[in-house]
Amino acid sequence: MVKTNNLTFKYKKEEAVFSFPSINIQEQENLLILGKSGIGKTTFLHLLAGILQPVSGSVVIDEVDLNTLSHAQLDKFRGKNIGLVFQKNHAITSLSVVDNLKARLFFSRKTIKPSEIDFLLEQLDLMETKNSKVNELSEGQLQRLGIAMAVVHEPKIILADEPTSSLDDENCNIVMRLLQQQAQKNNANLVVITHDARITSSFKNVITL
Repeated sequence: MVKTNNLTFKYKKEEAVFSFPSINIQEQENLLILGKSGIGKTTFLHLLAGILQPVSGSVVIDEVDLNTLSHAQLDKFRGKNIGLVFQKNHAITSLSVVDNLKARLFFSRKTIKPSEIDFLLEQLDLMETKNSKVNELSEGQLQRLGIAMAVVHEPKIILADEPTSSLDDENCNIVMRLLQQQAQKNNANLVVITHDARITSSFKNVITL
């Protein structure tokens, strides 16, 4: 469950104050947030992830109000319960694909189960690259690795920032299908922010900023 109430945010050197609609996503529900560039989509996503602190309002995930957590508690909660798919790849280039996933589990304080990692790699068509270094991967493989790193620790919410905007129609459909499959598998909420209107039909719940 993901719930926000009267969220506002202001960057220190800017006069503009971002105000965001309140949302209430129930178990197994997904949400698409549409909006043009500069409207505050990524800011909203970072508030949901606890990366940014709001000026006012609240973010509640699985009945935990993020505003009530200390920095250490928030880091622990985020590492365990939130999966982030970034616009740019954040994998460690000196590590292999499988070692990146093991590192993600380690920092999430989750047990490393090689058979489950292999199963995820098979699902995302990455098994052949299991022992490859990150800089040896294609753009499509990097995108799928980003999804794998976001879901390997079985988070309660998956937050995806513009996951399809640079993709052609075929790969756009593939990435959305993979994200939705992983959310369903992990019984997680999926929240996607984008300006890519092609994926609107994939969601029952859509809001526009």
